[in-house]
Amino acid sequence: MSNSTDDLFCDFVRTRSPALLRTAFLLTGDRHLAEDLVQDALARTHRGRHRLNDPGHFEAYTRTAMYHQHVSWWRGRRVAESMPGELVDVVQPGSDHARRTDLKLALHEALAQLTRRQRAVLVLRFFEDRSEAEAADLLRCSVGTVKSQTSKALARMRALAPELLSAVMEEA
Repeated sequence: MSNSTDDLFCDFVRTRSPALLRTAFLLTGDRHLAEDLVQDALARTHRGRHRLNDPGHFEAYTRTAMYHQHVSWWRGRRVAESMPGELVDVVQPGSDHARRTDLKLALHEALAQLTRRQRAVLVLRFFEDRSEAEAADLLRCSVGTVKSQTSKALARMRALAPELLSAVMEEA
């Protein structure tokens, strides 16, 4: 296989798109918005691919573009978000799979009720395991803003989905 930048970028898109989509979904709370966010970030990375010194930087560049685009969305428009309708439970109650599915649904539903900024700091801090300083840099805000938004988001998550906290405590 050729080691051209274009080939390396195609390999990156093919192998890392699912992980990028998961992160984008956590940020947006909507599959279609997540796809738009990833597509926009990949387009930006594609345009800048020849400036990147190392193809290993594709992911960092793409994720940074995703966070910046997400920030511009929350600054640019205020759209009320909601879960459309109730989700039907098709898994047998009581099974481990059913419990994990219930927890995932509760997590996604609770995340969808947070503000974009709160969702972004939680995804960066706990899903991406970024420091407060890294999150602040990516979101172009102060460390204090990251701290306060994290605190507010976690308090809201505890109120919206107390079953998530009890599930975490059971695993500890």
